Amino acid sequence: MQPYSGISRRLIASIIDIFVIISLFMFLELITETIDEALFYILFFLAMWAYFVFQESSTLKSTVGKQAVNIIVTDLNGNRISFIQATKRFILKIFAVIPFFAGFLLILFTSKKQAFHDIIAKTLVFIQED
Repeated sequence: MQPYSGISRRLIASIIDIFVIISLFMFLELITETIDEALFYILFFLAMWAYFVFQESSTLKSTVGKQAVNIIVTDLNGNRISFIQATKRFILKIFAVIPFFAGFLLILFTSKKQAFHDIIAKTLVFIQED
């Protein structure tokens, strides 16, 4: 059985992922010069959605950040999550941030180290064995 990932690896993975997304958008803004503010936020949300959902539902089961810290996202049986499941997880992750990242603190208190979005989306985050 693979060990569940704790909060520290997940936090480092999130920081890496946010850095990748922000870097891509800084590059995009340089290319397009100026983007309407509303359009920027819509594109930012869609890019984040695509980034997380396509990678986590892929055969890699992880984003760039998760790969860097050697963790994967699976369903409750250890299988690759579906595109719909990854989308649900992404949207619920937004609610896990409000208020004060409280939904993520559940990782400290659940036996399978699941955050709010993991519990509702029925996902687990494992340390990937080599």
